[in-house]
Amino acid sequence: MSCVVHSTVQNTERTPITVNEKEISHDVISAEVQNHAEETPTKAWQAAARALVVQEVLLQEARRLGLSAVPLEDDQGRRETEDESLIRQLVDEQISVPVATKDECKRYYNQNTPRFRSPDIYEAAHILFSASKADAEAYGKQQKCALAALQELQKDPHRFGELAKELSDCPSAEQGGNLGQLTEGQTTPEFEDAMQAMQPGELSVAPVASRYGHHIIYLERKINGSVVPFEAVHDRIAEFLSERSQRFASAQYIARLVDQSNVSGIEMPSRQDLRVF
Repeated sequence: MSCVVHSTVQNTERTPITVNEKEISHDVISAEVQNHAEETPTKAWQAAARALVVQEVLLQEARRLGLSAVPLEDDQGRRETEDESLIRQLVDEQISVPVATKDECKRYYNQNTPRFRSPDIYEAAHILFSASKADAEAYGKQQKCALAALQELQKDPHRFGELAKELSDCPSAEQGGNLGQLTEGQTTPEFEDAMQAMQPGELSVAPVASRYGHHIIYLERKINGSVVPFEAVHDRIAEFLSERSQRFASAQYIARLVDQSNVSGIEMPSRQDLRVF
């Protein structure tokens, strides 16, 4: 049976949405909307309607195959609904995904080596001259203070801890400005860019401006990241490849069922966008 599709908007006229002549009520769709965060109410309503269409297609197929609901319960007492049970059994029985071989995992590892590299670690300290960019006068004044302090440190870098305790507006002042070990993404982009350009034992060549104010940075040590051995990530790669294959196979299976169904009242997404809801 070919799929019959009619495009609609938010169904404001309450055009019936049906799957093989079974209607999905407007009230049921409205209740489902809360599970779909979208940019607009119209998009949320459409996403809810499409999810329910996919759900109905799967339930009809499960019943056609004579499956019976056997709800599972987890160790926290949460129990599947009968519909969830039927869909799970259908997917388990109809979608077979082979386990990724070691050669496939190794090939993925070699093609994506940067993903398996441990991050660089920086041991850094700073002196913060706090000011908001919204207050141009204060921001400029703190920049001058930072420049003066940097000039002092360029004469005698060993005074960094002393000046941090005296001048820094960061809580790290109590530890002489020490921020401990830092990895990518733990500081502001401006701070991170400056720190990554430095060599151990160096001061920042100029105060580094950020939304917090102006920083004088001292990089004490850098520990270069290294590539994690394949054996250490083999199981993780195998799991990822299996999950990816499962998602693809599920999308293809659902698309085929939708294509074979008579769906009216809502435009369904393209094949690659279909998934188990």
